[in-house]
Amino acid sequence: MPLNIEQDLQRFRNIVKGRVRGDLKKFMSNGEMIGKQGEKFVKIPLPEINIPRLRYGKNETGGVGQGEGQDGEKVPGEGEAGDQAGEHGFDAEVSLEELAEILAEELSLPRIEPRGKKQLASVHDRYTGIARVGPNSLRHTRRTYQAALKRQVAAGVWNPDRPVLIPTKDDMRFRSWKSKQEPQSSAAILYVMDVSGSMGKEQKEIVRLEAFWIDTWLKANYKHLETRFIIHDAVAKEVDRETFFRVKESGGTLISSAYALVESLIREHYPPDEWNLYVFQFSDGDNWSTSDTRSCMELLRDRILPTVNLFAYGQVESEYGSGQFLQDIAAAFNDDERVVISRIPDRDAIMGSIRDFLGKGR
Repeated sequence: MPLNIEQDLQRFRNIVKGRVRGDLKKFMSNGEMIGKQGEKFVKIPLPEINIPRLRYGKNETGGVGQGEGQDGEKVPGEGEAGDQAGEHGFDAEVSLEELAEILAEELSLPRIEPRGKKQLASVHDRYTGIARVGPNSLRHTRRTYQAALKRQVAAGVWNPDRPVLIPTKDDMRFRSWKSKQEPQSSAAILYVMDVSGSMGKEQKEIVRLEAFWIDTWLKANYKHLETRFIIHDAVAKEVDRETFFRVKESGGTLISSAYALVESLIREHYPPDEWNLYVFQFSDGDNWSTSDTRSCMELLRDRILPTVNLFAYGQVESEYGSGQFLQDIAAAFNDDERVVISRIPDRDAIMGSIRDFLGKGR
């Protein structure tokens, strides 16, 4: 790519990133961009970007706000139908890594330091030099003909007027490689959501948006990330991502059923000496009884907290939910840094909630 085009492309990327950074709160509360998510990129709808240019010359218009007409007079054509083209937006591609970087900068998120008692290892092959033996698929053509030229010049048979190079077996050169094991910290996220009758469509949309940004940040910190989804009313079960956000609301609420399933999944699949574990629970704060709440606190204190990096409780507001559970969990774990609590009254609170959850870099 020519240098000037590459510079223009980088300039455009910086403009797009600046626009995303300036409107980050709006994007975090808008589900449109998540619907345009690919494996590594997100298409973000932006208005048309016009790069300002200075024009030199005599100003013949008299300046801004000057000319014919009186104060308060309607501008001709305002609000009327027209026959001219309007402004159009476009979808700008932003990588998930860039989104994570913007998120970290705007929310002042610290880098996460994995516990890393045991890490996964991946093998990467890197070409490190040139060898005299190797497979034909790795033959280095330029180095091979350079060796042939040196041999013919040294032997006095090179004729620059009739340049003919015929490599021999000894002239062959091949790329050599070295395999290197690189540690990759592994992490698992367990999302837990109350889907009882008091959790409506808007509440689940808030959870969906927050989960997207949490995923984006954690994927930037871990090479290997697994995600599990748990829903519960009076009974808890594991589901896929689509079901997690689409299931209909019904039934009562027994939060302890979800905690018991979280503990079971961790025990069976995620030994804490091998995994960095994050649990994000979302609810409107309603639970069936104080006795079940006591069971929740016991499960959390004795079974879940000893195994996790972070237990995050986010309470979304519902006109039907009492909100009591947030007060209960805050009273029980007020001094435990592994437990982070956040109120999420509406979509505009998503940005602050993520800062609450991830701001300590656990």
